[in-house]
Parts: sequence; C-alpha cells; structure tokens
Amino acid sequence: MKEKTNFLTESLIAHRGIHNNLIPENSIKAFKEAIKKKHIIELDVHLLKDGNIVVFHDDNLKRLTDTNKKIKDTTYDEIGSLKLNNTDEHIPLLTDVLKLVDGQVPLLIELKYDNKRGLLEDKVMAILKDYKGLYALQSFSPLSLIYLRKNYPDTIRGLLVAKFKKSHMNILKKIILRNMLLNHWVKPDFISCQYELLTNEKIQKFHQNNLLLTWTIKNNEDFNKYKGLCDNCIVENII
Repeated sequence: MKEKTNFLTESLIAHRGIHNNLIPENSIKAFKEAIKKKHIIELDVHLLKDGNIVVFHDDNLKRLTDTNKKIKDTTYDEIGSLKLNNTDEHIPLLTDVLKLVDGQVPLLIELKYDNKRGLLEDKVMAILKDYKGLYALQSFSPLSLIYLRKNYPDTIRGLLVAKFKKSHMNILKKIILRNMLLNHWVKPDFISCQYELLTNEKIQKFHQNNLLLTWTIKNNEDFNKYKGLCDNCIVENII
C-alpha cells in the first residue's frame, strides 16, 4: 500500500509553502520558496460562491486580509485584489498555483469542507484532471474522502486526524473523527495526524502497512523527537 504514496516521502512537506513574517502562507511567493528547496507543498483549497477554487486556509478572511467575511460567501472579483498580511501577495487561484508548480514538486492538497459534499471535490478534480504532476488530497471530513473514493477511486486520499480540543463541533463528532471510527468506509491511503497523536495505538497499527504523516512540526527539537514515529513531517521553520 505504501508504494503508491512513496512520493510523499521524497522531501519535507512545507506547510502552506515556506512562509515567514515577510512571505504570507499559501501565497505564490511561499510556493516559489518551497520549489527552490524542492519541498513537497501542502496547501488548502476553498470553493467560492462563483465556482472558483482558491488557495487559502481559514474559513474567514479576517486573519490574513483584515476583511471580516466568510470566504465561501465571496467571489474572486471581490477578494482577488486583497493583500495578504499587507504584502504585495494575493489569494491565488488553484489553477495559478498548478501553473507555477507544474510538477516540479508533489502537492498535498487539503479540501476545506464548508459546502455541500461533492461541490468542492468535483471542482477540484475537474481542475486536476489534466495536471501532470504528483498530488494527493486530504481532509478532516470522512464524508469528503468517501465521496472521493466512490467517484474518483484512483485519487490518493488521506485522512487528517486531530485532537479537536479547540473545535466547536459536538462531542460525538469529535469522538468519531479523533478515533477514526469511519475508517472502514473511508479506507484512506494515508493518515496525516497531529504530532501529539503519533503514539496513538490505532494510528500506529495503521502505520504498519500504510503511510503516516504528521503536522505541524515547527522546530528542530520536535522534528528530531517525532520523525521516527512517522514516514514524513509537515513542517515550518525546519533547517
């Protein structure tokens, strides 16, 4: 099973590209920096109300653009000129990122699930249909991955697993997601878990025959501590 996911271990995975105080996350410049270092690029995608797919992490624009709007309720005409962290960088379209990367490094694409199941997945897969580079999709949503498994069975799919301590979701949903209780139906090709969960018995049992990634490692001390418990790390600021 690990053979088809081996490309996700070729180099470190740059969390939202390589970014810092001067280079915003999930920006064209952050992705250019990752390509320079030949790092795999992790990025996030949202569906806008006009059907465009943009590369952006949060469900609200406030943190990075100082515009207090839910991203799913906007069009690209409305947000395309917004500056990220007061720099000259803007929110990129997924199509623009694909043109930039052009197969130079693999992509790890997180699907943000704030629309009816299937809408984002179908739009992303339509865009990726002719892309020649290596990529995998991941999501916190088991239903999203089940949809991909049914409709795009050849796509490499990963389940994101977290402790969800700060989440507003109900307790039952937290238990289901944290303990991967839908894995029988999801059948993920890999798991990408919060590093605090790397010693979880179920996760390590999965790891015996499948790829295991972890996130987000932000210093060399944690990198050296956790890298032996997984196949690769999604990182920031690692030398």
